[in-house]
Amino acid sequence: QPATDFRHQTSGPVERCQPNRIGQADYSNLAGPQMDDVEKEPWVLQFLDWEEEARTTRGLARRISAAHIGRFRPMADFDYAWPKRIDRDAVEDAFRLDFIAQADNLVLLGPNGVGKTMLAQNICYQAVLRGIPTLLTTASALLADLSERHTSYALQQRLRHYSRPKLLCIDEIGYLSYDARAADLLFEVITRRYQRVSTIVSTNKPFAEWHEIFPNASSVVTLVDRLTHQAEIIQIEGESYRLKESRERAEKRVTRRADKKRTKKAT
Repeated sequence: QPATDFRHQTSGPVERCQPNRIGQADYSNLAGPQMDDVEKEPWVLQFLDWEEEARTTRGLARRISAAHIGRFRPMADFDYAWPKRIDRDAVEDAFRLDFIAQADNLVLLGPNGVGKTMLAQNICYQAVLRGIPTLLTTASALLADLSERHTSYALQQRLRHYSRPKLLCIDEIGYLSYDARAADLLFEVITRRYQRVSTIVSTNKPFAEWHEIFPNASSVVTLVDRLTHQAEIIQIEGESYRLKESRERAEKRVTRRADKKRTKKAT
């Protein structure tokens, strides 16, 4: 989201200067001819450009940190040729972020290691760049956070925390199993966001198997119904890309060792 152009909010360039890490100068004691003299200095507009650029950079860094996106690989590293099945057009549509404006959801479904988290992180990053309030968390972190609230007031506060962002990403649903209360808490989050703001979910389990994630939970059917209503489901099939990279690294190590042996024999 473009930074506010504070240079158009006051009458003169120097008056627009605000102390920060770049410029600590205080021009509040300047008035009349003194102010005019400073405004005529050739460095003033350049200084204001630096100031605006620095503010934009700091603001973006704060929003990325608040979104909890973490370290991630850029989409330039995503190998669309590796999965056996992936709808690239649907992925590219997701990056346009139109689903957020429509308060739709996005579900990334596939086995371990096919790039679901990488896609989710990059989509969240693009949302942050556009100034969209965003939060990324794992299912285990979210449910642990909510489960630790022992009073009704504290729980309501945290539910509002997860209901507020225009884009919430809940990563890694399906890797652990939870009790019925956890299912009810996730249901509460999805219900509060339903048809109001967007949620991204990544899961390695088809929805028919979500009863294994939340055994004995009566809210699972309704949870899935509300999550998938008005949702784009992108299914990815294939072997783990991490295992592929591990095999490639192992092969390179074997090759290097073989080369070293041949070099020693030659000498």
